[in-house]
Amino acid sequence: MGTTTPPRTLAEALRARGDESLAGLLRARPDLLNPVPNDITQLATRAGTRASVVRALEHLDRFALQTAEALAVAPDPAPYGTLLSLLTGDGLDDGEQRDDAGAAVTAALPGALATLREQALVWGEDDRLRLVRTARELLAPSPQHPSPTGLGPTVAEATAGMSPGRLQEILAATGLPATHDPVSAVAALSSLFTDRTRMAELLDTAPVEALSVLDRLVWGPPYGEVTPNPTPPVKWLRDRGLLLPVSTRTVVLPREAALHLRAGRAHRVPEPVPPAVAAAAERDPQAVDRAAAGQAFTALATVEELLKLWNGGGPAILRAGGLSVRELKRTANALDVTEPIAAFWIELAYGAGLLASDGETDERYAPTPASDEWLDLPAEDRWTHLATAWLAATRTPGLVGGQDAKGRALSALGPELDRSAAPDVRRRVLALFAELPPGTAPDAETLLRRLRWERPLRGGPAASATGQGPAPTEGTDLRSRLALWTLNEAELLGITGRGALSAQARALLTEGEQAAAARLAPLLPEPLDHVLLQADLTAVAPGPLERPLADMLSVLADVESKGGATVYRFTPGSVRRALDAGQAATDLHAFLAAHSRTPVPQPLSYLIDDVARRHGHLRIGAAAAYVRCDDEAVLNEILADRRSTGLRLRRLAPTVLASRSDPGSLLEALRDMGYAPAAESADGDVLITRAGARRTPPRTPPVPVPEGPPVPDDTLLGAAVRAIRAGDTAATAVRKEPADAPSSNAPSGTLPRTTPAETLATVQAAAMTGSTVWIGYVNADGAASQRVIAPVRVEGGFVTAYDHTADEVRTYPLHRITGVAELAEDGKG
Repeated sequence: MGTTTPPRTLAEALRARGDESLAGLLRARPDLLNPVPNDITQLATRAGTRASVVRALEHLDRFALQTAEALAVAPDPAPYGTLLSLLTGDGLDDGEQRDDAGAAVTAALPGALATLREQALVWGEDDRLRLVRTARELLAPSPQHPSPTGLGPTVAEATAGMSPGRLQEILAATGLPATHDPVSAVAALSSLFTDRTRMAELLDTAPVEALSVLDRLVWGPPYGEVTPNPTPPVKWLRDRGLLLPVSTRTVVLPREAALHLRAGRAHRVPEPVPPAVAAAAERDPQAVDRAAAGQAFTALATVEELLKLWNGGGPAILRAGGLSVRELKRTANALDVTEPIAAFWIELAYGAGLLASDGETDERYAPTPASDEWLDLPAEDRWTHLATAWLAATRTPGLVGGQDAKGRALSALGPELDRSAAPDVRRRVLALFAELPPGTAPDAETLLRRLRWERPLRGGPAASATGQGPAPTEGTDLRSRLALWTLNEAELLGITGRGALSAQARALLTEGEQAAAARLAPLLPEPLDHVLLQADLTAVAPGPLERPLADMLSVLADVESKGGATVYRFTPGSVRRALDAGQAATDLHAFLAAHSRTPVPQPLSYLIDDVARRHGHLRIGAAAAYVRCDDEAVLNEILADRRSTGLRLRRLAPTVLASRSDPGSLLEALRDMGYAPAAESADGDVLITRAGARRTPPRTPPVPVPEGPPVPDDTLLGAAVRAIRAGDTAATAVRKEPADAPSSNAPSGTLPRTTPAETLATVQAAAMTGSTVWIGYVNADGAASQRVIAPVRVEGGFVTAYDHTADEVRTYPLHRITGVAELAEDGKG
């Protein structure tokens, strides 16, 4: 039931709200739900804590924050008209055109005030608006923390501690009559500074140089340094209280005087309307989609190449975690990209759960089992998997190469790359893209300006805080850098094409992964089952290849160039690699004949036959290591070769050489000398060395680090509001004291204390009459609470009752009830 009495505290204001309004508060400030407050009073207390208020202020848009800043420099409480005049000015011309801005402020102020009220940062009726105390402390001017408005302290604050004689001197200099006490002197000076007519007359007598001093201080910062012997203009201002001393060398322009010079405005440039995102270019939407699809295909190919590169076991993990600079450079060279872009692909694969640590003693990065499942998916599904992982990831590859707060370098896959704001910034940037017509590329400058308006950086540079000057082109705050990185990463991933949002990305944001995959699939090239063999020992793949063909060709040949078509080159080393993997020469001839649209060139056939004839002629096993060959002349040639000196070979038999090197080193050394040896087992069989397939144990993708508590769903909000209401009923219920009980000095809300017999009798009587009682209860963990219950049944040492606090039927052991009291208002409507 409503009340006409205005609220006296924030708790009373919250108590007067409806359930929907309370749910809106908890949705906007989810930190208030952890844990669920016991009652409205506890909710109000928690909403006024410094950490919670700071978090709420940081999530306001610029105009809502400007409204809060204006209230912080207004009288407490302030009527709506005073707040409006602080944002629009007092209507007197100060040399700037304010009509359009004033109309926009007037239209936007009710919405900003509603936002502040909804988040419990402002309470009270329009004639008595109050900013919560913690917010006022954070936003009000102080020497240690200047206000974003650029205003200084009031006359009363600046003259606190000033001698009465000095106050009388100031009054005399301004032409005001003397007073009998400091309080009335301060009031008289404040009245002068807030009177437009008298203040204008005073300033008309000021020297021109004095007005120049005021012009430098009026929009902040309001503090200035003076010498022991100030110049005449400064002395004139100080004598009349227009500059008041803060210390022996510092003076300040009082707030009332600054507001007069500003024509009553708290902010130089109020920003009631969000800046529009301008279009940088208009492109054909179909061309945008095709360009984005082409880049998406390149992204898939790059991630596949990265997985293949680390297939046999990737680089070692640094002791502090992450990838070394040398390994990052090596990977960048292998992928033919720059190091920052290589860091992006590595982090993307890691965030998608395709790469992880193998957990071995010599810990290395390797593909996960999930990477094999990912490779088997259609191309469009692989892309949506990567894009979805990128949107949700808090890991920020743009930080790689920078330094942390302690000056340590940040490495790819390192532990310090999580930034909780990254997912929110990415989605907001793409949402701003989506608001533009299809094919429109936004201007990065205006996009950054819009993001700064939606989430201004509190405590940033003075120019930014007071609205002076244009926004910087290069973002210096984290959110601006995240936005710039988002623009680059979205283009690399194929979210955008030629700077505009693609149709498949729009579908991903609004309709889900399946819709995005359906949009992308027709734009991706179909995998091919053939190549074009050429006489110069190369093969040209005119497009993407089917996976079995691509895998076999990557073993049989080396990639020479990439682009619209991939060029593979056959070399003795690549053919030997295929033979080492267990292929025979006849298998290679058949493979090439089956998959080439051109006849197999004779030089390629000769190359395969020549390498196959020599392959395995030398056999290497473990002695430390030995070389075995049926042709003694070959062994004689090896011994005579000066390059074999380091192998320390000696003949054991006409067809056997022994070495102190290990078999792997000996194998590589002989290959470098131009031979084609094969490793053999202890039984004399040739060892087939297939491409390694090192996999980590099953790994889950890294969990994003949330930015504060998660936003609660409607079910949780409804339950929380009911619990808070019920707890408030219990906390504010007035219990009936027994007639024979002495008057108690116990504070309101303390747990009732009754004997077990009195507890049993009162609960039984309530069950028979259907009345509601107030109990104190201690659970099994020893936690005490107050509850309002309506007993239904009492038997066996338990009472079954409807608990108004929990909004459900519960059973309580009687021995855990510390006492019971009837409600004073029970049964009276």
